[in-house]
Amino acid sequence: MTPLAGIRVLELGQIITAPLAGAMLGDMGAEVLKVENVEGGDPFRSFRGGVYSGHFGAYNRGKRSIAIDLRNAKGREIALALVARSDVLLENFRPDVMARLGLDTATLERTNPRLIHASITGFGAAGPYVERPAFDTVGMALSGMGSLFFDPDDPQVRGPTLVDNISGMYCAYGIMGALFERDRSGRGRRVEVNMLEAAIAFMPDPFANHHQHGLPQDQYTRAAASQSYVLRCADGRLVALHLSSPQKFWDGLVRAVGRPEIGHDPRFASRVDRMTHYLALRAVLAEAFATRPAAEWMTRLAAEDVPFAPVNAIPEVEHDPQVQALGIFRDVTGPDGKPQRLIARAVQIDGERGPIDRAAPLHGEHTIAVLGELGWHADEIERLRAARVIATGGA
Repeated sequence: MTPLAGIRVLELGQIITAPLAGAMLGDMGAEVLKVENVEGGDPFRSFRGGVYSGHFGAYNRGKRSIAIDLRNAKGREIALALVARSDVLLENFRPDVMARLGLDTATLERTNPRLIHASITGFGAAGPYVERPAFDTVGMALSGMGSLFFDPDDPQVRGPTLVDNISGMYCAYGIMGALFERDRSGRGRRVEVNMLEAAIAFMPDPFANHHQHGLPQDQYTRAAASQSYVLRCADGRLVALHLSSPQKFWDGLVRAVGRPEIGHDPRFASRVDRMTHYLALRAVLAEAFATRPAAEWMTRLAAEDVPFAPVNAIPEVEHDPQVQALGIFRDVTGPDGKPQRLIARAVQIDGERGPIDRAAPLHGEHTIAVLGELGWHADEIERLRAARVIATGGA
């Protein structure tokens, strides 16, 4: 099913936030045209060398690419022609950049009154930080999210991109809501998301517990409240547990561990007790799990219906039998002729994820075709290419 079939998205953003939002809209059936700069395109193209990195491919699957110099008057003319035929314009520039490019809100509204203009910034349109550059770690730190991840005794950035992806996801659902409303009113809308607010909104519970209960929040707070553990087994493999609130999962764990005295320990008598003495309980469980290999622990935990999973390394994930049963990984051939393994959309509609028809495009791969659709003739396109207003065909 393709709920956004027929919707045209013009994506001016780069790196992650806007490209992820564009990819999500593309997964739902929209046609996404990525506008890249003439000199090199999206910076992630050259990540780890070359012009077609895996990082770029992950966030730009299925899109078309047109390379335009937006600072040039002719480039701006092309951009406005694309705006006129688009349903959505998606960008992640700093607040003043669109105006400097001659693509301010008033111009966009005159060009296409039905346009949904979606903007992702680091800090919003007002406030003392609006001119600062912002990336994922900056958003994590300022929002408080970093304080729940970073170990103050060994402060390091770890794990995957979070705030960038969260911002793109919020933007995608804002765009879809605006498109739904436009079907009723006929009006375009301006959708604004910033990384700071997106990160704060993504974790409401630490703020609620701080304001309502005065509870301190640190990297162990959520783990203690949810009774989550990662434990090393005798063979070195890691197993994760998440007991949550039902008493039956705690009782099942005690039986699986085979040490009934843990269940009688007054420090662990209730969920609140186990939260209060979380580190002590973690030490007890760590000692127990170190006595058996992971396969044996997983058999015992499954028999007692305890929520658990092995901690899979990235190369192991696609070989997990449950992941294989879901079929979320798909193989496609890139325009460079090389195979790529991509991730299908996580949303199923009527039991279907929708296809992944194309890998990410080469730089300017569709410039000639798109300009032809706009009515430019071959000799005009060649003059634009020679003047470096555009780039074509992966150049």
